[in-house]
Amino acid sequence: MPHVIVKLQSGRSEQQKARIANEVTKAVMATANCAEDAVSVCIEDIAAQDWTEKVYKPDIIGNADRLYKKPGYDPIK
Repeated sequence: MPHVIVKLQSGRSEQQKARIANEVTKAVMATANCAEDAVSVCIEDIAAQDWTEKVYKPDIIGNADRLYKKPGYDPIK
């Protein structure tokens, strides 16, 4: 039962968030070989001024060993 948390800087519309949740759900279904009713997606709005303390430090720097996609440009792609 995959549960995905997407953290975004505030400012996306409800329609954008619904589309993100739909696309994430489709990707998880395809790659984890699970049904749609097994997937849940949460979207958290984070104010730009809080991004470093609430997301970057704890979730990106603090979890570098579990991060499968790091922020920034990837020249291999």
